[in-house]
Amino acid sequence: MLNPNSAIERVKNHLAYKLGQTVIEHRHNGGGYIALFKKLYKIKKQHKKEQKIYQQIIQVFPQLKYPSLETCSDYNEALRCKFHLSYMIGEVLIKAYQNWYKGGGFKLKNNIKKANKEFQIFREILKEFKELNGEALKAIQDNKQLFLKEFPRIKNILKTHQDYQPILDNIFHNFNYFIKNFDLIEEWLLSDDFKEKYKKENHPYPSLLDPKKLNDENEKINYHNIPAELAWKMNLPLPPNYEFMWFFSHGAGAFTLGQFFYHLFKINILDYFCGGDGDIRYYKFYNKLLELKDKRNIITINDIDPSWYGNQHKRDKLFSSFQKITPILFQIRDPIELIKHAYGRKWGNNLAKTKEFDLSYQFNDIITEVEVYNYNLPNTLEGQRPQSFLWKSLIECFDKFNDCFYLDISKIRGEETIHTLNYLSNKFNLKQIKINDKEFVTKSYFKGNLYFLLPLTLYLNKEDLNTNIPNKKINKNNSLIININFFQNDNNLFNLYSELSILDMDSSVGFYIDKQDYNKLKNDSIFYKQVIDYLRNFAYELKNRIQIEEDLMLKVEDVLRHLYNNKNARVSAKNILDEELVYIKQHRPDIVASWKYYQEFEKMCKELDGDI
Repeated sequence: MLNPNSAIERVKNHLAYKLGQTVIEHRHNGGGYIALFKKLYKIKKQHKKEQKIYQQIIQVFPQLKYPSLETCSDYNEALRCKFHLSYMIGEVLIKAYQNWYKGGGFKLKNNIKKANKEFQIFREILKEFKELNGEALKAIQDNKQLFLKEFPRIKNILKTHQDYQPILDNIFHNFNYFIKNFDLIEEWLLSDDFKEKYKKENHPYPSLLDPKKLNDENEKINYHNIPAELAWKMNLPLPPNYEFMWFFSHGAGAFTLGQFFYHLFKINILDYFCGGDGDIRYYKFYNKLLELKDKRNIITINDIDPSWYGNQHKRDKLFSSFQKITPILFQIRDPIELIKHAYGRKWGNNLAKTKEFDLSYQFNDIITEVEVYNYNLPNTLEGQRPQSFLWKSLIECFDKFNDCFYLDISKIRGEETIHTLNYLSNKFNLKQIKINDKEFVTKSYFKGNLYFLLPLTLYLNKEDLNTNIPNKKINKNNSLIININFFQNDNNLFNLYSELSILDMDSSVGFYIDKQDYNKLKNDSIFYKQVIDYLRNFAYELKNRIQIEEDLMLKVEDVLRHLYNNKNARVSAKNILDEELVYIKQHRPDIVASWKYYQEFEKMCKELDGDI
């Protein structure tokens, strides 16, 4: 009885296989043509009857329908059966029968001879290249004549690279594309460029297409007509229109520097932190780089754990796809402060009760009540490796990128920020900052807890001032709108913060209103004053609330105390930092020496543990 879960049995039950097998047996056993035709007729009739019964059964019992061949565990082996002589002769017989009235019978003898010749070729290549997978076998089956036509050249490529398994895997996994675009791929795979760039160093992810041609839209095949999913399968490097790589630990000031990059330098930041498996992140980078092909872009990498990329293969393949070698900007910070950053906030908590409100709302109607923090400092710092203590590991993943500039968070605070941005402008060929930008870059940012609050939207309407009870429904249609957010570099917006006359508060948070709406507001002097008073009070309340949150947060001293009292945590941190800081200590010992809390930690370890 036929096993429906065996792809091999089902392929051998195909009409073509049964007909061809009968012809071969007849050759061995002898007999006349009339007897052979009778046998073939009976087989065809019986096969048709079986198919009819099967269709009737699954109409009544659909659960008995056979699973698709592709889902069977022996699918790859079953595809090889389609290259058996039995199957190939059977295909010839079926085709001859279908074209009988067009002279198919007269060509039958020659077509059987041709099938025998083709069988010999396929047997040779299947024997020689046992690693041909199901995808490759199906591609050969679907493009049989094209494959046979180019067989000597295809064989030459496979022979040339028989000692370079990664490109053979790439070819076999994309065999359909390989056959259909053979001339172009052949030229690339036999070129000196391919040999030098990939084969000579045994690169694990060789590109199936010439990267130099992919960026040229005049080429027949280029990035713009290759889907991201196919590009990933063929190991294509990502489009090279990025300026440099930006690495950072979480808590090292990346948000602040990112504001400067985007608003001052007009450069796009492509950041897919925790953005899915390696292939998913590749698709995002690929499509975004093509979308921004005429813009200036930088790539950020700020997590490294293989499991966050699906597995190590996907992570390493993604990292290897950044084949344009650029400088690296690596943003760093005192590791003990990074521990405080990681464990010292109520991550994921939203400080806003509502993101939209009007003038009927008081501050306490908008912001959640204060909650006491509960800290759970760990017994091991291994959990911080993926996104905080990744300095050495990340550099080694990009070992061809030799120009790495380390930037400590202290260099983007206060007046020092101006010198830092000027240096970055020169090093990375960015725009020079303007004189009127200097006030913005030296401002003291509101503390990080604001990230859990902003943005907010305030709707301005006169009638809302007459009540102290928050409206259940906000009148959005007839209101002026203020967006409360971090710095917005938009010429169509006016920042009302500058009109609040708050001398002791300096903030990058603004109250942004459309300039046309601002003019309408100014024309109503009484309402304007009421709005300014409301915003001033909101700003004071916000400052006080953020300060409360900061006071409740974990302090660096708390981290040091924990490490002092918990030997497991201390030894864990020591071992990890000794390993991961090796390159920073080698290239920037001055930065390491400036880390006050790390130096205290080192001293603590020496006093308590000696040379552990």
